[in-house]
Amino acid sequence: MKHLTPAFAAAAALLNKLLLPAMLALTPPAALAAAPPEIQLAPVKLTERVYYFRGDSGMASAANKGFMSNAGFVITNDGVVVFDALGTPVLGAAMLKAIRSVTAQPVRRIIVSHYHADHVYGLQALKAGGAEIWAHENGRRALGSDEAQQRLAQRRKDLFPWVDDATRLVPADRWLSFKQDKRVPFELGGVRFQVIDASGAHSDDDLMLYVEEGRVLFAGDLYFTGRIPFVGNADSRQWLLALDRISEVGPAIAIPGHGAASTDTGRDLKLTRDYLLYLRRVMGEAVDNMTGFEDAYRQTDWSAFEKYPAFEAANRLNAFGTYLLMERESLQKK
Repeated sequence: MKHLTPAFAAAAALLNKLLLPAMLALTPPAALAAAPPEIQLAPVKLTERVYYFRGDSGMASAANKGFMSNAGFVITNDGVVVFDALGTPVLGAAMLKAIRSVTAQPVRRIIVSHYHADHVYGLQALKAGGAEIWAHENGRRALGSDEAQQRLAQRRKDLFPWVDDATRLVPADRWLSFKQDKRVPFELGGVRFQVIDASGAHSDDDLMLYVEEGRVLFAGDLYFTGRIPFVGNADSRQWLLALDRISEVGPAIAIPGHGAASTDTGRDLKLTRDYLLYLRRVMGEAVDNMTGFEDAYRQTDWSAFEKYPAFEAANRLNAFGTYLLMERESLQKK
């Protein structure tokens, strides 16, 4: 630069000043932003071996950094079993750090409740430590679906920088198939577990994990405490049967996919059960009376549920999905 004339140097400086904003505008945000700051997670201790992470009650947002679902882990004498991985790679890394703060045991296995975004985007951070991922065989379809790719694109936009272009969908190492008893038992480090098939309820690939010591059940999104569940196009009839299966297991402690852990599952299943039954009744009556969805939704009294978190974001979608389901069920009866 020492050979440039003052006039040329001034012109070059002006050109750089004019070009820089345009160059920045063309640069992908992920390339400009520093790595998102770490998130600190505090595991909640439920028994001597079992801990969980409790997310916020609402929907995924920039405000909660995608931390709106639950996950947990079980410490055995030969490693850690993790249930779910939360909704961003940063949260997955925070889980791993939090686990290491309470035990030196390595993470051996991760059980995926279902391949929905808020439960699996942390897998890549946990998998980097060498853990083996188990999921329901129906998760293959969910993982490879257009819907999964669309959701990832949406999260990259709405949850940036917590979800970005480096975030990827991680498949299971073992896809579980279930026989008639609907359970896959296993033992690790002196602790006995049962992976329970509840597929076809909230999603096509629902799994629960039962820890026999302490009678602890990780229930995934089969029930929600303190907030409206996301139903969408789920089969609420199968979902209600899955709630019955939770009652049959009879856990001393049940950890939902969203909300606080429960020591009274009969009471705490009530909100999810009542909501599903109400959706089916009012939308079923609308179908039977040939009332269009818009009129049916407007005429329905939602006051019993409208004060719960996630109502505004989820209820209309839930009602519409149930309306379509009740139409299909009505046609099957004919």
